[in-house]
Amino acid sequence: MARILLVGSNGQVGQELERLLPTDQTLAISRSQIDLVQPELLRDAIRQYQPSVIINAAAYTAVDRAESEPESAQTINAIAPTIMAEEAQRLKAGLIHLSTDYVFDGKQNTPYLESDRTNPVSRYGRSKLAGEVGVQSCDRHLILRTAWVYGAYGKSNFVRTMLKLGSDREQLRVVVDQIGSPTWAKHIAEAIVELLPQFEQEQIAAGTYHFTNSGIASWYDFAIAVFEEARSLGWRLNIQEVVPITTAEYPTPAMRPAYSVLACQKIFGILGRHPAHWRQGLRQMLTHLSQTPV
Repeated sequence: MARILLVGSNGQVGQELERLLPTDQTLAISRSQIDLVQPELLRDAIRQYQPSVIINAAAYTAVDRAESEPESAQTINAIAPTIMAEEAQRLKAGLIHLSTDYVFDGKQNTPYLESDRTNPVSRYGRSKLAGEVGVQSCDRHLILRTAWVYGAYGKSNFVRTMLKLGSDREQLRVVVDQIGSPTWAKHIAEAIVELLPQFEQEQIAAGTYHFTNSGIASWYDFAIAVFEEARSLGWRLNIQEVVPITTAEYPTPAMRPAYSVLACQKIFGILGRHPAHWRQGLRQMLTHLSQTPV
């Protein structure tokens, strides 16, 4: 029987994973239990529990704040995963690690393959890429890059921010020239759980894979969809107008890739299916949120 260590159980994907993984086989660790700013504590926990699989759903995700807190981003996103990889290798365990589309610079206009050259344009992206390099020191690793993650749980995300602002304001300005694939955290968690038996039996080749919901959108498209779907479910919103703006009109401390759509055929071949379109995932998440506010 597998012994699963879930790191980052308080995050968006982590909370979904904790609901899906078998409770009698899983030890879930949240930030309140082990703060990854002190990653050596994680080494002790791994040695004590001796898992057969580690799932790392923890990350420093404050993209703009990482520009002024590079040490924290590096510790959580690079040093901690490297420690997990070292301990997994020592135990001959497997390591599943979540990464990001922000390891790319966004300068191409076709979906990024796993083999495409990485070139992050922010400190957050560089810290996540360093984490990928560290994870590769474990022979049995699976790096799952995803993008534009939102969910009902965890810290605030784009969807929940839009719902709050849409309740408070009549007009919003949203960037229209950054393109990606919005992805529901629950669909990421379901994919990991679906892959887990094959991964445990070493039927999946170690390496990097991409997984997002299908379809593409700009942040502006995403915002419009959030308001349309929320209203169709009975949400009362004050928003009257969403104004498309350029990245240049909304300067942020961190640069972001203009185009970060990920090609996911490699993982689809293993799963045997394409995931839901991002709009379908959004509708399902909002339906859940309207029925069970969190």
